[in-house]
Amino acid sequence: MKSQIDALRQLTHELLYLGMDGEPIYADRLYLLNSEVYSQAEALHGEKTGNDDEEAALCVTLLKAYSATIYNHGDKEEKVQEILDRSGKVLGKISDSLLKCQLLVACYGETFDEELAQEAHQIMNGWGDSLTTEQQNISDELQNVENDSYLHANTEL
Repeated sequence: MKSQIDALRQLTHELLYLGMDGEPIYADRLYLLNSEVYSQAEALHGEKTGNDDEEAALCVTLLKAYSATIYNHGDKEEKVQEILDRSGKVLGKISDSLLKCQLLVACYGETFDEELAQEAHQIMNGWGDSLTTEQQNISDELQNVENDSYLHANTEL
């Protein structure tokens, strides 16, 4: 299961950052990545995991994968809600960690529930000043989602 989660995480990252390196984006590569990410997400969606950390990693990966893809066979929102429900169950079981923070941020990106962002900030506050690359990445991601949340809230008025 871990290798499948890691493979989907890698593909999703590639899709999300396609073209960010200055290379041109080719339609066939975009199509292929979207198709493969969606297909792998669909295959992993109903899978059972072996432990809480694996469940959290799967939920983070699936939320990002579904968010990154342009495809929807009419049930994407329902599947995302199922993943959010699974995430809610596992969040209370895992210790404060980078993984928990990643799951909080992924869920916050879908729901804009401020309590999730606050809990992520509490975990980050315990990291100190010298952040690892992964810690910096999730901190930046939370900031971006919070900025999007602010814009989202102001455009709904």
